[in-house]
Amino acid sequence: MKSVSEQDPDPTTKHPNIILFYVDDLGYADLSSYGAKGVSTPNVDALVAGGLKFTDAHSAAATCTPSRYSLLTGDYAFRNNAEILPGDAPLLIDTSKMTLPKMLGKAGYNTAVVGKWHLGLGNGNVDWNTEVSPGPLELGFDYSFLLPATGDRVPTVYLENHHVVNLQKDDLLKVSYITDLGQERATKENARYLSDKQHSETIVNGVGRIGAMIGGESAHWIDEDFPMIFTEKATSYIERNQDSPFFLYFSFHDIHVPRLPNDQFKGKSEMGPRGDAIVQMDWVTGQIINKLKELGLEDNTLIIFTSDNGPVLNDGYEDSAVEMLGNHDPSGSFRGGKYSAFEAGTRVPTILYWPNEIKPGLSDALVSQVDLLVSLSTLVGVDLDDNTFDSKDLLDAFLGRSEKGREFMVEESFTLALRKGNWKYIKPVPKEKEYPAWLANKHIETGFVYEPQLYNLEMDVSERVNVANDYPELVKEMDVELASIIRGKEMEDNIATTETPIATGH
Repeated sequence: MKSVSEQDPDPTTKHPNIILFYVDDLGYADLSSYGAKGVSTPNVDALVAGGLKFTDAHSAAATCTPSRYSLLTGDYAFRNNAEILPGDAPLLIDTSKMTLPKMLGKAGYNTAVVGKWHLGLGNGNVDWNTEVSPGPLELGFDYSFLLPATGDRVPTVYLENHHVVNLQKDDLLKVSYITDLGQERATKENARYLSDKQHSETIVNGVGRIGAMIGGESAHWIDEDFPMIFTEKATSYIERNQDSPFFLYFSFHDIHVPRLPNDQFKGKSEMGPRGDAIVQMDWVTGQIINKLKELGLEDNTLIIFTSDNGPVLNDGYEDSAVEMLGNHDPSGSFRGGKYSAFEAGTRVPTILYWPNEIKPGLSDALVSQVDLLVSLSTLVGVDLDDNTFDSKDLLDAFLGRSEKGREFMVEESFTLALRKGNWKYIKPVPKEKEYPAWLANKHIETGFVYEPQLYNLEMDVSERVNVANDYPELVKEMDVELASIIRGKEMEDNIATTETPIATGH
């Protein structure tokens, strides 16, 4: 097989533009087209009406950093012990590794990421006052405009390519996740709403954040500006690259905490800030699609809309998400949510839209975001070296040409779960592992138990009846298959048990 490095794109090939909308913490039922109550999402619903709606599509993990790692690399995150990162963590992805933007670059694409990153930056001990590298550019992106980590962590600044935006030389920015810097902390007297101890270490824009930060005042963001600034960066990028194929990874901060929607979206749902953030997300999606229409690019653009993991309500801030939920269930008929080994941890709304190429409809195919790397490489004609463990070619399923999805699929949380058709096996947590204390107040059923779990999703979609004792041979078969996947396909004939990683952090 010809390696990627040896390939040249065919200049006569007209590839579609690709936009990947990646929403943060959006639950399976958080869109009105997926059954939401108390909130309306007309722009995303229009994608559903004109595209392919998936009912069994998954993020690779139930938390954000591992999902993003898998999305961009085509490998499950446990292969790199990927966990939720602090805001000053070094770059998680090895710069020599194949990534989605590198692969598309080989096919002649210009590539960009706009929005939340949360995959680490630099080599450790980042000096935010100088060039911050390596980062997205070293992973194959041609342009990046980022939240370096996420909204509830410092540094609360934008990073454009390698430099913090609007940083003044006479006001140095200092960040630490180890040392107290004498920063202002959030209290009930100075914060707009209460946050837990972890989310109160530094106050910015009237809201507590994780980590210590001082200085860099001119570079601090205002959360309410996110939709306008990210939309402008995305639409400007599209305008600059309208004459050649482009890939835009638009990584929302919404609907992650802290939820601080712009004034024009406040009160637009019945669920308070969380619902209003969903409305805001929908508006941004519509603005970017309108830009495609304005430039005559819609028909030649493949749009992928999905989420990084399942929903969470109270995630460190008292913003009335629980109290104002009403009759809405963000997980729909599924059990769990963000952090959970149950289905709602990774089963997320997923829509593919490509006028005249994807027929509108519904797909029940079992697919994972880890499969996008190889599937899109098939679409654009790039042969990958045979060194990707986990990504599979499911292009026909993604484009609605086939209902055949994965035979086996891993779902990652504090343990690993394995899907085989409608059977779901959750690997027991090792006896010596204690329940993470930080999960105690998340209002989520996590599935953290020390015994094997087996569910028949055809009969029990909500995973209420553990039938592991009734099907011991199937439990054994799926445990062996999971062990094989964990060790990598080159080791399939030499299966051994292994302890799965425990996700830590927030």
